This record gives sequence, C-alpha cells and structure tokens, in this order.
Amino acid sequence: MKIVDSLYQYDLQMLLWCNRSRQKTLHCTLAKSISKTGDGFLQVLLPFTLLLVGPANSLDYFYHTALAFAVQMPLYWFLKNSLQRRRPPEVIPTFESIITAADKFSFPSGHSSAAFLLANITFIFYGAVAWPLYVWATLVALSRVALGVHFPTDILAGALLGTATAFLICFAI
Repeated sequence: MKIVDSLYQYDLQMLLWCNRSRQKTLHCTLAKSISKTGDGFLQVLLPFTLLLVGPANSLDYFYHTALAFAVQMPLYWFLKNSLQRRRPPEVIPTFESIITAADKFSFPSGHSSAAFLLANITFIFYGAVAWPLYVWATLVALSRVALGVHFPTDILAGALLGTATAFLICFAI
C-alpha cells in the first residue's frame, strides 16, 4: 500500500505543478485548442484521407486502424468504468478544472489512448513520417493535465493502452 500511496502523492504533486500557471489566458486557450484536436476527428480523418489518396498499404492501414479502435474503445471503457478513478476536481477540494470532462472518471485518458494509437499505427505502416503525430499525441495528453481533467498517470496509462493496442493489432493479427 505504501507504493500506491507514494505514487498517488507523486501524481498529485505533478498535477498541481502542471496547473500552477493555468490562469494565463494564452495557456488556457492553447491547451483547449490542442485538447480539441484529440476529440476523434483526426483519428477518423487521417485513415480516410490516406485511403482516398492511396499511398502504399493505405487499405491495410485503414483496416488495422479501424480494428485497433474497435479493440481499444471497449478496453478503455471497461478500465475507466471498472477502476472508477475520480477526476482531479473531485479529489482535490480547492481544485477547479478549466473544462468539464465528458464523463465522470479519469483513468485511463481516452484522448491520450486514441492519439497514441493513431501515432503508433501510422509509424508502423509509414515510418518516420509519423513523428509529427507523436508530438501531437504528447501535446494532446499534456493538454488534458493542463486543463485539469486528468492526473499525469491517467495520460501515461492512456498512452500505454493506445500503444499496446496498436502493436497488438499490427503484429499479433
């Protein structure tokens, strides 16, 4: 139990450190904008665009991406609703998030999971051209902490879930 308590204290301190300067208008606007890009639009647009443009392996990429999301989404919802980790404003009495999350629980981060799933599948299929997607996925994940709707371990778990799902679908199937 001491390890869990230590992890929780570290997680709490990282959240508070990330949110110290969140009252700055530019910071909030930027975090909101980045977070919105992780709402799912790019995860649908990119596979469809590549399918239409027709680079090598685009049909395979499209199918693997669709299958990966079909596996990741139920896993994500199962974990989130089974573990039921409360969001930062519910745990920290004086803490207020900048936005209101769409659902009640925070672990794992769905935005982080979906963003890293897309980045990893794109990397597996197209190599180094996917590096900007890793930067984007990282920014999406960090924006969720900056907005106060996730703890750092939520985004880490989401990133690991998305990455594991991508590799499972691409290399085990």
